[in-house]
Amino acid sequence: MTASSWPDAYRLAERLARDSAGSLRAVLLYGSRLHESNPDEHSALDFVALVGGYRDFYSGLARSGELHRPARLMTWLAGVLPPNVIAYAPEEGMAGLAKCQVLDKRHFARALGPEPPDHFVLARLVQEIGYVWFASDADRAWVEGQIETAHRGVIDWMRPFVEGSLDAERLGRRMLEVCYAAELRPESRSRSDRVFEAQADHLVHALKPALESGVERGFLRREGGAYALDEPVPDEERRKWRRHFRRSKIRATLRWFKHILTFANWLPYIRRKVERHSGRSVQLTLLERKLPLIFLWPRVVQVLLTRPRDEVDR
Repeated sequence: MTASSWPDAYRLAERLARDSAGSLRAVLLYGSRLHESNPDEHSALDFVALVGGYRDFYSGLARSGELHRPARLMTWLAGVLPPNVIAYAPEEGMAGLAKCQVLDKRHFARALGPEPPDHFVLARLVQEIGYVWFASDADRAWVEGQIETAHRGVIDWMRPFVEGSLDAERLGRRMLEVCYAAELRPESRSRSDRVFEAQADHLVHALKPALESGVERGFLRREGGAYALDEPVPDEERRKWRRHFRRSKIRATLRWFKHILTFANWLPYIRRKVERHSGRSVQLTLLERKLPLIFLWPRVVQVLLTRPRDEVDR
């Protein structure tokens, strides 16, 4: 995808670059607004913002009046369960709204590498993404190299979760099932199927190198037009990646508390997201609005337990 494909995303990314005083290196677009998997007019643009340094980025946003938290606090939180997730809504949202995952190069490379701390970033960036804005050609080349490496590495962490004959489509479907199960989310139980169908051509193309990588390294073999595991996955490796995804779910859940600190107006955003994916109106009580950390938990549990089986079209 080129910048001209998403002019609204490009304009917002350019403005983010100006407001952050030149510390922004790249902006990637992902999520429902990119692949049209049930967004609505209230859906934010989902950005990954790659920055040269956290201090410079947040200080720049603070000086421009677009950071609604102390820059020093945001810089410190950047090292705690990265990434920080912020709302970027210039002119009080009239110029657009983006939910930004903010990462520097070190955290970006680690999140997409062979030993990621969790799957929060990796699960999103092995899907279809839009290359919206770059500070330089060198920044674009670096990002594309990281994404390519992440695609080739999918087979490493998916081996314990696949059996029998395998092709890029089956690998893509199963990958999304595993990734969605690694987070507590308000979407329907069939959300991973909806997301796959919205980007099937891209995933099939992007994941073929992962299968070929498995052949090159000797743990997959070709069977006609498909692939199969050359030998059973060692128990130690199965345990390793199952532990990884359990840890990933814990870390993703703990991030909720961090998002409350970093994401301005998080409660209305979450309420709209739940309404969009459940098809039900959500009316919060006064206590839930005023003291959500205390009184909102029963509502959260109810939403997770009553998720619709199938996606609700809006």
